[in-house]
Amino acid sequence: MNAIYILWLRQLKRFIRKKASIVGAIGQPIIFLLAFGFGLSPVFAKAGAGNYIQFLAPGIIVMTVLFTSIFTGLEIIWDKQFGFLKETFVAPVPRYQILLGKVLGGATVAMAQGFLVFIITLFAGFRPVNWLSLPLAFLYIFLVAFLSSALGASIAARLEDMQGFPLIFNFVVQPLFYLSGAIFPLQNLPAALNFVTKINPFSYGVDGLRFAFSGVNIFSPFLSIAVLMGVSLIIIGFGVYQFKKVQL
Repeated sequence: MNAIYILWLRQLKRFIRKKASIVGAIGQPIIFLLAFGFGLSPVFAKAGAGNYIQFLAPGIIVMTVLFTSIFTGLEIIWDKQFGFLKETFVAPVPRYQILLGKVLGGATVAMAQGFLVFIITLFAGFRPVNWLSLPLAFLYIFLVAFLSSALGASIAARLEDMQGFPLIFNFVVQPLFYLSGAIFPLQNLPAALNFVTKINPFSYGVDGLRFAFSGVNIFSPFLSIAVLMGVSLIIIGFGVYQFKKVQL
């Protein structure tokens, strides 16, 4: 368990040292919040769907957490290329502990940035309906962060250079976000799009967080938690298998 703690702490130290990455991570959510939130708010209101900022803010928080924690995989590729991962693998430590340490570290960093974006949404006019449900909201944020961090680590275990990771980001991660209901409602969609959003685990993260903040939901909150936890366990299992096959 010491290996998990050490790797988790290393991820946090990296985050604290890279002040530019902190600013960059919150820059994109601010742009989305201003461009989509205020730009589409009149259209959303005329459609009788209410305040778009209230609808959009949970999705922007999930976007921040997803995009931040997925880059756990990029750090693994970096460690692989520069020899740190080899030094870790030759230590008498089970590889699943190495994976868990990196995943938990990436998830913690993503949660911290998600919290910063939550504060920014308050300045933009977002207001949780029930402040007492904040612990439930942060549970959903953690589950999303853990899932996406595990996904990034599992993918990176099979990549040999950093050039392939942007392709994964563009063709896997961004569609997962845009088809999660973060920026548009999931009701009354075409059948094909409705199917894709239902099998996207991040749809349950966005919906669960929206329920915690606003009391509005499509899926059962318990179903959302179960899906996020279940898919996370599957991804972690896949990641452990991939880590065992890594040859350095």
